[in-house]
Amino acid sequence: MSISSAYIHIPFCQQICHYCDFTKFFYNEQLADEYLEALEKEIHAYIPGEKAQLNTIFVGGGTPTALTSQQLKKLLEMINSHFEIDKCREYTFEANPGDLDVEKVKLLKAYGVNRISLGVQVFDDKMLEELGRVHRVKDVYTNVDRLLNEGLTNISIDLMYALPGQTVEDFDKTIDEALQFDLPHYSSYSLQIEPKTVFYNRYKKGKLIKPPEDDEAEMYELLQRKLKKAGVHQYEISNFAKAGYESQHNLTYWNNEYYYGIGAGSHGYLPGVRTINIRPLPAYVKKATADGKPILHEEPIGEKEQMEEEMFLGLRKTEGVSMIRFQEKFNRSIKDVFGMAVPHLEQRGLIREADQRLLLTEKGKILGNEVFQEFLIDS
Repeated sequence: MSISSAYIHIPFCQQICHYCDFTKFFYNEQLADEYLEALEKEIHAYIPGEKAQLNTIFVGGGTPTALTSQQLKKLLEMINSHFEIDKCREYTFEANPGDLDVEKVKLLKAYGVNRISLGVQVFDDKMLEELGRVHRVKDVYTNVDRLLNEGLTNISIDLMYALPGQTVEDFDKTIDEALQFDLPHYSSYSLQIEPKTVFYNRYKKGKLIKPPEDDEAEMYELLQRKLKKAGVHQYEISNFAKAGYESQHNLTYWNNEYYYGIGAGSHGYLPGVRTINIRPLPAYVKKATADGKPILHEEPIGEKEQMEEEMFLGLRKTEGVSMIRFQEKFNRSIKDVFGMAVPHLEQRGLIREADQRLLLTEKGKILGNEVFQEFLIDS
């Protein structure tokens, strides 16, 4: 199995969101210039010769579009010089509504980007402010129009639910407004309170209260029903798409395939090993500039770990895990490897078997983490 994808991380933001625990730093022009130089050294270390042909490239953050137009052009040229863009099936840039002026949109289009992931989160200005977001609802409309005018029609938007103070009715309105755009892809995630975030500090002090778990479950079920009715099918626990617009890059992860992880704090999966890059920006820049190998940690991945991950990741997909593919890949059956886990989860109504596949039930999608831990193999 060859390396089919690349994730490239741009860690800069104009403002740090209150819930975000990704590798991110306040934008600084000089630091961003230094980072791009270091990033190119890392890419060159992986691909020193001919351009690599990949299935997908995903540029995430942070906020890649927080870069100036000149820096964005440099990044796009850098990627173009190392990868066969015209043969890349899906080339995605993350963006925040409000960051995309006409010049940046034209640059993305000119350099072959064919998919945009917009971090909308919620259609409510007050909640956006409480989340620490810079944009407002009107910016979503402006940016979507700019993208469509330049022919960038493969647009995904991210939504969040179970936010502090958010009711089921609030989220219902956000879903309805999101669907008015009639976009090909939607992602939606419940708020997770992560350490080292503003929200975590408030939560520890008792100043932040999430909606009740029953309301959170109702929001998720509402999301499923409304998108299904709109003809946007669920293909993964948190992702919905019109036919043919499923995120090919994210499917790389869920299909347990190899990918480069490039940039500060990035995770990669190469044959036999998972990699984690240095996270602090000065340390990343220094190491990447020195030898192009800013790896903090390498974790060997043996067959045991591969089989576990085949289940954790594959069960996230609506189509589930192919029992035939598992047998071909590992020369062992799922039921042989995982013993009583399968009948136990079937009895609890969390997974089901259909057409030689194991799938999460609707109950299993809500209790996914309970399912996944059943597929840990005792050492």
